[in-house]
Amino acid sequence: MAVYTDVTPAALDDFLAGYDIGTLTSFHGIAEGVENSNFLVQTTRGTYILTLYEKRVAPQDLPFFLGLMQHLAGHGLSCPQPVAMRDGAMLGELAGRPAAVVTFLSGVSVRRPGAAHCAALGRGLAQLHLAGADFLLARPNALSVSGWRPLFELEEAQADTVAPGLAEAVAAELAVLEASWPQGLPAGVIHADLFPDNAFFLEEKLSGIIDFYFACNDALAYDLAICLNAWCFEADGAYNVTKGRALLAGYEELRPLEAAEIEALPRLARGAALRFLLTRLVDFLNVPEGALVRPKDPLEYLRKLRFHQSVDGARDYGLLP
Repeated sequence: MAVYTDVTPAALDDFLAGYDIGTLTSFHGIAEGVENSNFLVQTTRGTYILTLYEKRVAPQDLPFFLGLMQHLAGHGLSCPQPVAMRDGAMLGELAGRPAAVVTFLSGVSVRRPGAAHCAALGRGLAQLHLAGADFLLARPNALSVSGWRPLFELEEAQADTVAPGLAEAVAAELAVLEASWPQGLPAGVIHADLFPDNAFFLEEKLSGIIDFYFACNDALAYDLAICLNAWCFEADGAYNVTKGRALLAGYEELRPLEAAEIEALPRLARGAALRFLLTRLVDFLNVPEGALVRPKDPLEYLRKLRFHQSVDGARDYGLLP
């Protein structure tokens, strides 16, 4: 989440008139994240999240995202629900951007998750994968291995301004992964961006999963690898095997991994690290002037990538035999 596009109170009043959710009492921008413009909106009926979809989100993908949230909630997963306008539409336009209002979830994101949070997150991720199995719409993952080289080529010339030797390191890893990316793994709907700021907790209980705007169809174990990267490293860059074990065990309570997924996990984790290194690099070097957004450090994921390059197998992540 972030704010790239400003919204005036008058424009928001007019927009909300299309909904049956009361009248506006207050709103403010949400600075976390990097993709869309998001606002916390308070009306006389309650609290909602307003999202303005920025240029990276293709308008043709919005029915997938909004429909997926409805589908997952219908299968018991706690996630935001799109609010229909008076005419039944889920999507409108505000400040020149496609816009939607979704329900507000209780809970807080955890900046320093513990093992219990990781276990709950693992169970939630498995629930998401199982609930998405019969979702009828599909969306390819544009940020999987075939999409990484175009991202790299956008910023290759500037990469070494972020860190000396970064371009060479990325090029070498990209060549390895393009030649050896796992194929034929169990696939389905994945979240693809399930970082701690996209999960809410009430104490150590997972109360909701948000921000489905990278959701797509891909290998389910790749989603798990993304979470290992996002949840199981400490601030000093060290991998916390206790958290990894908890996350993986929580996941396998509901969906045991197949042998091929276990074998592929280190390579998937390397790919997940490279993916976020590249998208963070692009965002770091291209912050729009005046945007209320904090670009995230791409080098965090270079350090994580170095760890994944050193592992011998899935047991190094805490996977129990």
